[in-house]
Parts: sequence; C-alpha cells; structure tokens
Amino acid sequence: MTAPDDPSASSRRVTVFVAERHHYHGRSAYMAIFEFLFYHRVAGATVTRGLTGFGADRRLHTADIEAASENLPIQIEFVATGAQAEELLPKLREMVGEGMVVVQPAEVYFAPGGEAAGPRAHPGLQGACKLMRIYVSEKQRWRGKPLHEALVESLRAHDLAGATVYRGLAGYGHGGRLHRDHPLAHDLPIMITVVDTEAKIRAYLPLLDEMIGHGLVALSDVEVIKYTAPGGKP
Repeated sequence: MTAPDDPSASSRRVTVFVAERHHYHGRSAYMAIFEFLFYHRVAGATVTRGLTGFGADRRLHTADIEAASENLPIQIEFVATGAQAEELLPKLREMVGEGMVVVQPAEVYFAPGGEAAGPRAHPGLQGACKLMRIYVSEKQRWRGKPLHEALVESLRAHDLAGATVYRGLAGYGHGGRLHRDHPLAHDLPIMITVVDTEAKIRAYLPLLDEMIGHGLVALSDVEVIKYTAPGGKP
C-alpha cells in the first residue's frame, strides 16, 4: 500500500464515545461532532451505533432491553495527523459532555484506487499485536459480491485470528461526500476490525491492495490480554 506523505508515526486514531440521547446545542451530539469534523476538513470519519454498553453512571443500555430509549452507545472514529488531532481535541472535549475521547498512535495506509479450504482453530494471541481497521463503502464490490463480505472471507481463508464488520450510521471519505442512514441508503461506511500478530497483518496488506479500489487502512499497536476460542480453548 502507499503510505501518505506525512510520516505514519505522526498520525492519530481518535475515537469519540457518546450516548445516543446526548445533545449538544439542541441537536444530536454525535451528528454535531460528525459535522464538526466534516467542516474542519478531517479526511474521513465513521459513526457506528453499539448494541449494548454502559458509561460512568454504570447504567446498562442494551438494544433488546431499552430499544425505545434510544440511548445506545455511539462511536465516532477518524484518523488525522497529530497536529490536526491536537487542534480538534479542545472542541471535541467540550462537545462530548459526559462521553469520552480516546487518542491512539496510528500507522496509516491509504488504499489505491485465493481462498484456503476449511476453518481451523487459531492459536491463542497474547501480548503485543496489531489492530487493523479497514474502511470501505457499502456499495463496493469484489468479483461480484459486497467487498466487506469478500474481505471477511479472505481474512478467514488467510487464517487471521478474527474479524468484525460494523455498518456505519453516517460517514464521509476523502471525496468529502456525506453518507447518512435512511431507507434508500446503500452507500454507508463499513468498518472491519482485525487483531493479530504484526507479521500476519503485514503479510496480508498486499492482498488488500488488490481488493480495495478506494478506502483507508489504519494499524495501531494493541496488547492482547485474553483471546479464547469457543469451548474455552485459548
């Protein structure tokens, strides 16, 4: 993949957590934050809604239990240069209210414009690993199927430890076009997260070059505390 001109070491992945019901100046806080990022020329941002969560008040919010409350956790995530992140943080701290802002170093790759048979148990992960986040759009295709589905199948076939797909509520990319959730929307952002060893993540990057026509891939350092397969086997 082609690295951006700005050194990857200076990049930051910023994740903002707010409650769906939280408001800022009379409107939904997550959409206010999203539009703030858009109009301050952040290259791209993705909004996702959680299925369950709790915050500082320890109150549990779950889609099954409190569907009518509309107070599920919302996550807004973007990648920016270190200088840009520092410039945005004061306003973000104000806008999140009782929420949380997390900043992590990120190694960023911009994506430019064969499957193994059968599942097998993955060896346990522990200690220093890499978190890979892949950002694509819902309408992208790979050999006739949705790109995110093809990526998950490919990640599984190449024995990556696991992958999770998130469908965004709103988002925009390098082109600056806003995408929002509505009944006719078919171009919402998709985020795929993968955690594995650095060697396996980096070995997979060339294949992403082939599969992703346009999108963003960001790598972060993580420490795996526990990784357990179904049935309790690490």
